[in-house]
Amino acid sequence: MTTTLLDQLRALEVELHQGATRANRARMNALLHADFTEVGRSGTVWTREATLDEFANPGAAAAPRIHADQFAVQRVGEELALVTYRSAHVAANGAFDRLTLRSSLWQRTAQGWQLRFHQGTPAQV
Repeated sequence: MTTTLLDQLRALEVELHQGATRANRARMNALLHADFTEVGRSGTVWTREATLDEFANPGAAAAPRIHADQFAVQRVGEELALVTYRSAHVAANGAFDRLTLRSSLWQRTAQGWQLRFHQGTPAQV
């Protein structure tokens, strides 16, 4: 079975939602491009180092459960792809909270696909 670009990048996005990945600095180093930046849903701008430091704290492995759907991918260059999707935190009762529209710019490098830019925008539940 052939894995599509959407399948590959969706798997990487979902991996980034996992507490075990966030707490693994070596894996985060591999996934985040050297020039990574993020504009969070709060409006905060995060650098690569600030993101790595934030996820290095002991609570990073206890990340909230995240539901993500409506993934789409568009090539924007030979080595660049834009991924869009929506996500929500899943409460203990299964309800969705903090619905967010997301966009990620992934760049193919010698190390594989790396996240170059990410933005989250609050949305209505």
